Amino acid sequence: MHLLLIHTGGTIGMAQTEIGFAPRAGVLEAALAKLAPTAQITLLPLAPLIDSANATPADWNRIAAAIEAGHARYDGFVVTHGTDTLAFTAAALCFALAGLRRPVILTGSMLPLTLAGSDGAANLSDAIAAAQTAPAGVWVQFAGRLLHGARLRKAHSSAPAAFTASPTASPPWQAADDVHRTAYQPSKLAILTMAPGQSPELIAHALSHCDGVVLRVFGAGTLPETPEIAAALRSAKQRGTRMIAVSQSPEGGVSLGTYAAGNLMVECGVIDGGDMTPEAAYTKLAHVLSLPEPQRDAALARVICGEVSASRA
Repeated sequence: MHLLLIHTGGTIGMAQTEIGFAPRAGVLEAALAKLAPTAQITLLPLAPLIDSANATPADWNRIAAAIEAGHARYDGFVVTHGTDTLAFTAAALCFALAGLRRPVILTGSMLPLTLAGSDGAANLSDAIAAAQTAPAGVWVQFAGRLLHGARLRKAHSSAPAAFTASPTASPPWQAADDVHRTAYQPSKLAILTMAPGQSPELIAHALSHCDGVVLRVFGAGTLPETPEIAAALRSAKQRGTRMIAVSQSPEGGVSLGTYAAGNLMVECGVIDGGDMTPEAAYTKLAHVLSLPEPQRDAALARVICGEVSASRA
């Protein structure tokens, strides 16, 4: 089997510098030579290699474009990526790529390959194996587990098993007759987390300047229904701002309308995000706002790539 390994940077390919760990060319190449000396793997570094804290939708586009361009030539894909925003990139690829017939496996590490005891070698080896055996779709291979790309969360900042993915029967894949991608277009997005006594002026300002907003609300779907927030939400609806609500609770999700304190969101056209992760909600908004205007509302309301569990779809 012939695999394409797309190297974006991240901890896995870093080395110590005077100011901390930073990406260094040659680290991944050396690891591949030891781990898979006979494997047919083409390495594609996406220069400049970056810390994933600096990842943007332009980087999602570069990765997706490489996968689309190589889909007919390669049997599977591995993407090495930093862990801080890996969940965003995994979800972004799930939305961007339709009709995949190959597995796309993202991985990284909590310790660089250049350090003794690094988890990078095991994660990379497992990802290479998964790229040859996993079903079509976008997956994350980490700490011995194959995880759903659109249901992923970074749950720990330092432990080797840093990621979790909420269960679902739906694969990280979207149907299409042929492989194609939707490129992310520039848009103004924000994630607004509700907190008791939070400045309503801040919320109103963000809603007035954004094309799309993820509202991280309380519990099953409530927020402070102050006159200022109510006015801001109604104005955002009139301007056509796309809004989606997800829960601050890591499990369970939202069910808008369950409580009176969440009814304002229903009135203002906020989409119920169910048990979607904030990362998936953010990238879904970015994807939807990259579609032609007449398609946006329907796309935002439907489940595209398993981002909501099958029981909530």
